[in-house]
Amino acid sequence: QVQLQESGPGLVKPSQTLSLTCTVSGGSITASDYAWSWIRQPPGKALEWMGLIASDGNTYYSPSLKSRTSISRDTSKNQFSLQLSSVTPEDTAVYYCARRRLSTEEYWGQGTQVTVSS
Repeated sequence: QVQLQESGPGLVKPSQTLSLTCTVSGGSITASDYAWSWIRQPPGKALEWMGLIASDGNTYYSPSLKSRTSISRDTSKNQFSLQLSSVTPEDTAVYYCARRRLSTEEYWGQGTQVTVSS
């Protein structure tokens, strides 16, 4: 069974870049049936889909975050990463990585809390 684990700093200063990595086990991030997503949930708010990287390496982003978001991958480590630039306190959230199939995030990491604060 596939497992995903987020990692990265829990505290980021305003205007800096948030960087998170998702390590995948039990399945390859290059497998053709799947894509790999980042989702976040700010406190008291709904889940927000941020973007994904497909098995072929193509990326797709939420229009509202596209200008600040970059998703990349390291196939040798079976990892994919999120970078969110110019963060503000409104970017404080629990960040999740997930495996996506047929437009549904079917396997999720446990999530990691990121707080934006000086």
